[in-house]
Amino acid sequence: MRPGGMRGAAALRLAVSGIGLIGIWYFIVWATDAPHFMLPTPLRVAQSLVRQWDIIGGHALVTLAEILAGLATGVAVGLATALLVMAWPPGRRWLLPVLVISQAVPVFAIAPLLVLWMGFGAASKIAMAAIIIFFPVTTAFYDGMRRTEPGWLDLARTMGATPRAVLWRLRVPAALPALASGLRVAAAVAPIGAVVGEWVGASSGLGYLMLHANGRSETDQMFAALIVLAAMALALYFAVDRALTALLPWQPDSITEDTP
Repeated sequence: MRPGGMRGAAALRLAVSGIGLIGIWYFIVWATDAPHFMLPTPLRVAQSLVRQWDIIGGHALVTLAEILAGLATGVAVGLATALLVMAWPPGRRWLLPVLVISQAVPVFAIAPLLVLWMGFGAASKIAMAAIIIFFPVTTAFYDGMRRTEPGWLDLARTMGATPRAVLWRLRVPAALPALASGLRVAAAVAPIGAVVGEWVGASSGLGYLMLHANGRSETDQMFAALIVLAAMALALYFAVDRALTALLPWQPDSITEDTP
C-alpha cells in the first residue's frame, strides 16, 4: 500500500474509533441516567469547549510549554546519565542504585516538595515532568549500549580501538533503536508530570483549570480540558514517533498488515 493510502486508512480507523467511543459515552449516560454535573454528554462537553476555548486554549499553551520543556530537560539529563554510567565503570555501583531509588518514591510525594522549593511557577512542573521522563530514557539508552553485539566489540578491540571510540562509534549507534523506544515512552508520560505539578500548586495550566472546574462542579469544562490534554499528548507522541522513524531509517517496522 502506498504511504498516502496508509495514512488515509489510519485516519479512517481513528475516525471510526472516535465515533465508537462517543457512542459508548452516550450509551453510558443514557443507561445510568447520570446528572450532567457527574457525567455530561459529549454534546455538552463540545459546547463547553467551543464556548470557553479562549480560557481553555490559554491554559493549554501553558501546559504545552511545561511539557515540552520537561521533555527536553528529562531527555538531556537521561542521555547524560546513561553515557556517564557507561563511560565510568566505577560509577555504575553508585549511580545505578540511585536510578532505582529515584523511581521508588511516588511522584505524588515529590510534587509538593518541588512546589515548595521552586514555587508555583513553571519550574516545579518542568522538574516534575523531567523526573518522570528521566528514568525511561536513561534505562533504555543504557540497556541499548550494554547490549551491543559482542562480535562488534571484539573486532573493535582487535583493531586497537580506544574505549572512547568504542563508546561513540559502536555502543551509541547500536543503542539508538532502544533509545527511540525510551523516547516514545517519555513522550507518552511527559504530560503526567506537568499535570500532577499543576494539581499540587499552580496558577495556570490545564491541570489547574481541571481542579478548579471540579471544585465548581463544572464537569463539562473539566472534560473539555481533559480532551484537549489527551489530544496534546497524542499529537506529541505521534510527532516524536514520526521524527524517530525518519531519523532511524535502518530500523523499519517489521509488523505488516498480513501479520497474524
